[in-house]
Amino acid sequence: MNTKYIDLINQTYYFPQEEFRLGDNGLEFHGVDLMALVEQYGAPLKFTYLPKISENINLAKKWFAQAIEKNNYKGTYNYCYCTKSSHFKHVLNEALKNDIHIETSSAFDIDIVESLKETGKVTDKTYVICNGFKRDQYITNIARLINNGHENCIPIIDNYEEIELLSDNIEGHFNVGIRIASEEEPKFEFYTSRLGIGYKNIIPFYEEQIKNNERVDLKMLHFFINTGIRDTAYYWNELVKCLKVYVRLKKICPSLDSLNIGGGFPIKNSLHFEYDYQYMIDEILNQINITCEEADVPVPHIFTEFGSFTVGESGGAIYEILYQKQQNDREKWNMINSSFITTLPDTWAISKKFIMLPINRWNDEYERVLLGGLTCDSDDYYNSEQNMAAIYLPKFRKEKPLYIGFFNTGAYQETIGGFGGLQHCLIPQPKHILIDRDKNNNITTKLFSEQQTSEQLLNILGYEH
Repeated sequence: MNTKYIDLINQTYYFPQEEFRLGDNGLEFHGVDLMALVEQYGAPLKFTYLPKISENINLAKKWFAQAIEKNNYKGTYNYCYCTKSSHFKHVLNEALKNDIHIETSSAFDIDIVESLKETGKVTDKTYVICNGFKRDQYITNIARLINNGHENCIPIIDNYEEIELLSDNIEGHFNVGIRIASEEEPKFEFYTSRLGIGYKNIIPFYEEQIKNNERVDLKMLHFFINTGIRDTAYYWNELVKCLKVYVRLKKICPSLDSLNIGGGFPIKNSLHFEYDYQYMIDEILNQINITCEEADVPVPHIFTEFGSFTVGESGGAIYEILYQKQQNDREKWNMINSSFITTLPDTWAISKKFIMLPINRWNDEYERVLLGGLTCDSDDYYNSEQNMAAIYLPKFRKEKPLYIGFFNTGAYQETIGGFGGLQHCLIPQPKHILIDRDKNNNITTKLFSEQQTSEQLLNILGYEH
């Protein structure tokens, strides 16, 4: 009778998988013994496996290179990292090892870019694509970067006033892009994105504010779909509409030579995850080739801004099951020693699912459970895996500690959760471990931050000691 947790996994998924396998000590993630990590650092903890960042960057570069060759595409490809996914220095340092560029979202991003320039991680050849609605400080910082010689800084125009604001602060000539305000899927509460300028208004905007402005050249058209790059009629329809705007603009704007298709590559959220990245890239370049050939204009250089794809699959969180509460005849609550709201806020805010697996006890019998966090908030729970209607874990035994891991959590969770700040119900932020490999490919670990202390939280709240 197959009653062990390992039996359930083998019946439900293809296992082991590239990043997950079972070792002598329990679950391993990219060859990292997670129980050894727990034994060294304790739980709860969060970790970043840095080599995965470089791996994903180079996968995307390889897929685009193959698509460019297959389609005889005459433009180049430029990989940008979307910094808002994770601003941490260790993430940027790892990403920038791979000859990439940067996309920013707000004023303080520029301070990070300048800090990276001081250490040589970013050079004047690095493209800095500046997205977002630009308030005064963002305008000032962009202008400072350009005035100090960073000609490859390209502000992406989001509204009708930004050209004038930039012109007032930038001393000489500068390049810009324009963001298209894409139309959202019908399920959205609104029809058109608040970001960028509407399809029908882009040509008039160019003719009124850029065409005869000797200080400004339009270099890039920016296109991004909120639901990501997916093989749906909605995505292909919006891409075709974008390309029609591009060829119309190109015919009247010789300086336009780049198309930014934004981010949106999905990451693995289940052991059942499937996505044909190579097919999607091939077809995007094919559609651009067809549209530009029909219009008799050169194809654009391609830029992407992958954030979650860059850093998401490098992250994880490990918790211990503290206690089990039998609340009625059917529901057993396994209580973790942390909070989902504070450490994985997307599980609460947008009902996002991550890969969840036990770290140990795979050869024990399993049971159906719900997972609850420590806060006194009824929404602090995690209720199901992506491909199953419930959560199954090895049976709770008070005398046999059970540890569980959430994987591919590396994008957005720290910044949305307010890293280093107050946490809901004053549940402390867990320690964070950086995992890397040395020149001999041996695994190394380093403590990046300790678990928050009472003194740190009280200091933020203004209490005197």
